[in-house]
Amino acid sequence: MKPGSPSFVSTRLLDQLRERIRYLHYSLQTEKAYLYWVRFFIRWHGRGGVMQHPRDMGAAEVEAFLNMLANERQVSPSTHNQALSALLFLYREVLAVDLPWLNGLNRPPQKRRIPSVLTRAEVATLFGFLDGEIALLAKLLYGSGMRLMEGLRLRIKDVDFDRQVIVVRDGKGGKDRVAMLPQSLAPALKVQLLHARAVWDTDAKAQRGGVETPHALEKKYPKVGHTWGWFWVFSSPTLSVDPRSGVERRHHLYEERLQRAIKKAAAQAGFCKPVSVHTLRHSFATHLLQAGTDIRTVQELLGHSDVSTTMIYTHVLKVAAGGTVSPLDAMASER
Repeated sequence: MKPGSPSFVSTRLLDQLRERIRYLHYSLQTEKAYLYWVRFFIRWHGRGGVMQHPRDMGAAEVEAFLNMLANERQVSPSTHNQALSALLFLYREVLAVDLPWLNGLNRPPQKRRIPSVLTRAEVATLFGFLDGEIALLAKLLYGSGMRLMEGLRLRIKDVDFDRQVIVVRDGKGGKDRVAMLPQSLAPALKVQLLHARAVWDTDAKAQRGGVETPHALEKKYPKVGHTWGWFWVFSSPTLSVDPRSGVERRHHLYEERLQRAIKKAAAQAGFCKPVSVHTLRHSFATHLLQAGTDIRTVQELLGHSDVSTTMIYTHVLKVAAGGTVSPLDAMASER
């Protein structure tokens, strides 16, 4: 690979981008997304055979790329925003370019969508088509309101049976919060911990690489990833190589296992509405509000920074209209 060639330029720049992302402790998902968009941006502008370094490009090139995504590819506003965030990160954090035109780039407005919500009977039907630890994980997400990755990354030390709470560490936005631990799941969760203990014992005897720990904690406490408290509640049945450290270790359960199981269960149940893992979180919030729980309490349980985000669930409730009766129903009752 010759210096100055398109591949050489993009490879060096992507290495710098990757290094900066890891220095700032961004998630692996964010790292993959930003690398994809920056690579796409460079190659799209070099499609004519003339490769330019992003440092030599400016507002016109960035806007042309974003316009292509919006008009030709017709990406969603969230995808458009992700691409823009990746380019802003590249210029500000990697190239140290903070020009006025960066602040002038407009983000497409996010459209508020009414979430798909299951009734309690539908949730019970859905669970009937799940079994084993997948069923337990799905019930835990619905019963606590946790996001998928929050449930998968749950550590032994963060399950408190005495206080009946789950401590969610490093959730969305890097925030910690406390979620409820459903009493009905306590016996099954204790059995799950026994299974996890057996896996942990096997790994310890084989002197395997332990589990991933946040940021630089392992440098300060070299054996912390080998301790029982930091082990996963839902661990993967197989070992995998950490893409960042290259160490073979025990990862948590792969997220697609639950995602595929939920899709299959929804199809077997004959649901016409869209159902995903996140539907369980939507249903949790809606059912709490239906039961009369204060919206501020629901906001805290969900980990929302702004109550306006939580207010979206009131739109799926009958009480959202203040109990107002339809004029057609009023007409029928008068007869």
